Amino acid sequence: MSTDHPRRLQLNAFLMAHGHHEAAWRLPGADPEAETDVEHWKNLARIAEAAGFDSLFLADAPVLWSSAEFRPAAALEPVTLLTALAGATSRIGLIATASSTYNSPYNLARRFASLDHISGGRAGWNLVTTAGADAARNFGLDDQPGHADRYARAQEFLDVVRALWDSWQDGASIGDQATGRYADPAKLRPIDHEGRYYRVRGPLNVPRPPQGHPLLVQAGSSQDGRDFAARNADAVFTAHQTLDDAQRFAVDVKARAHAAGRDPDTVKILPGIVPVLGRTRAQARELDERLQSLQVPEYGLGQLAGVLEVPVGDLALDAGLPPEVLARPVLQGAQSRSDLIVDLALRENLTVRQILARLGGGRGHFTVVGTPEEVADVIEHWFEQGAADGFNIMAPVLPSGLELFAETVLPILRGRGLFAHEPAGRTLRDHYGLPRPAGAGSTADASVTRT
Repeated sequence: MSTDHPRRLQLNAFLMAHGHHEAAWRLPGADPEAETDVEHWKNLARIAEAAGFDSLFLADAPVLWSSAEFRPAAALEPVTLLTALAGATSRIGLIATASSTYNSPYNLARRFASLDHISGGRAGWNLVTTAGADAARNFGLDDQPGHADRYARAQEFLDVVRALWDSWQDGASIGDQATGRYADPAKLRPIDHEGRYYRVRGPLNVPRPPQGHPLLVQAGSSQDGRDFAARNADAVFTAHQTLDDAQRFAVDVKARAHAAGRDPDTVKILPGIVPVLGRTRAQARELDERLQSLQVPEYGLGQLAGVLEVPVGDLALDAGLPPEVLARPVLQGAQSRSDLIVDLALRENLTVRQILARLGGGRGHFTVVGTPEEVADVIEHWFEQGAADGFNIMAPVLPSGLELFAETVLPILRGRGLFAHEPAGRTLRDHYGLPRPAGAGSTADASVTRT
């Protein structure tokens, strides 16, 4: 293996309370109430930081993710939780999901600016448009807005949020006790936005974030999602089952970024990987089989039916996907994830029961069952072949899976010159090697991130 890598992996710890496998909560020693235990989350964050991860990530949706009958479904509001984790850590980046469809730009801009100040410049926002009628009904709508409409709204939402972050210029706060002047009014400005979806006066009531703009992450892989990521995202979280698909996605998004006038190297592609680890291959297979044996088919069927947008009764466990799904209808929800599942089923001739087993660990993200060396080999190969700039590490069981990854896989990656011992700099933008936006009216050097 080569040890001369001009590029360095970005590694993000994608955290869920018990781990990414849907049955992880049923293992001995797991706490079914871990979702609401802040000390549990602090422990996970400290493990990831001590290991040298660039960032950690908390997914979210403004809806109950499942019926809660077969899997713990509680979810603390992630920016609130990350504020607690900011005080328990000192270096690791802190990324949370927030919806552009079911938030207001002013309040969300304020929340992430506040988190960036509280954490000393470590905040990141995973912008999602939120699919699903259930979420829509929580906000007084009969159904979700259409796919294209959600992305059009998201672009205007983001433009407003960025303008609010820039509504305080760098140096606006004077704090001159002798003269009694706290701020320079010439460096604060309303944004006076009037668009198709939003009217926002501004300015924000929080000074400009330490990073200028918190890191922006995007996770949609549809055509609209790719265009949005190419125009806006600093990092892209994505799911692929094959190296070829991951390569095509990375090339496509970076080409779109170039066409949008951006440097493609500033758009970091991070596929998800689920490492089912054992110190031996037999141990890894044993863990994988044990987790599969604890899956509840009713839960998996409900989740699969929701993604495919079909009634649960249309899915027979010991049959293939129904013809109406294989026809790949245009969906208003998770189109790219549905396509991934259909491709997987056709490529491997899977029954629904087999699909559920394959999705149980990572909902469509690539799963590697093996030794630390085998997991490291996959990460290096995808990285060297241009399929990834880094990875979302999705331990199937927490905290043990994250601890074992840190103890066994990271030393291999460091030994091969792929991963730094510590993230660069102090801020999340530093960790990802990205410049700090200069901001409106600023003469600051945008290539330097302030701490």
